[in-house]
Amino acid sequence: MQGEGRAASAALAMAIPLAAGCGAAAGEAAGFGRDAVRSEIRTAVDGAGMPESELPGPGEETGTASPATERERLAVRAAARSTGRQYVGPPVDGARGKCDRTLTGPAGVGRKESGKRFEQPVGEKGDGTAVRVVLEKEGWTLRARHNPSRALGVDILSFTATEDACVQQFTEQEAALLSGDGAEEDAGH
Repeated sequence: MQGEGRAASAALAMAIPLAAGCGAAAGEAAGFGRDAVRSEIRTAVDGAGMPESELPGPGEETGTASPATERERLAVRAAARSTGRQYVGPPVDGARGKCDRTLTGPAGVGRKESGKRFEQPVGEKGDGTAVRVVLEKEGWTLRARHNPSRALGVDILSFTATEDACVQQFTEQEAALLSGDGAEEDAGH
């Protein structure tokens, strides 16, 4: 079970370096496409002073084998229209401020906050505050989160943008399967 979860997570982090995905026509041009979103996020993250991560960013290609399950195939389809930057590693001085600066820098320009900002204290000794925020801009949704885990000795900073038109093409059953709420039809598929 845990191996399947890792495979699905790895597939979700995979990128297909194509301009079109999720049923869009090959070579389809977009006014605010994946490359522009990726550049905007990376510029903001670098400008905020976040460290480089050893992990691939959302939507980046990894050496993962071909997807074997329906969930993995759906994850590849979703990753083709996702991009972003993530850091999972040793605690970063001022990580929360860097997260906030990223959201108010180029990645936040022209975006409007969608829904309620989530903030929750972490740990019993004032280890920091976990934050999640969702921003929207020109057909893309940016999900940002910072989760300081001093108990584990890591900071998790993630900025992942998905193309709304792509996400809307998934059926309810596919979305449930992607989120882990749905089960594979049977082991033979």
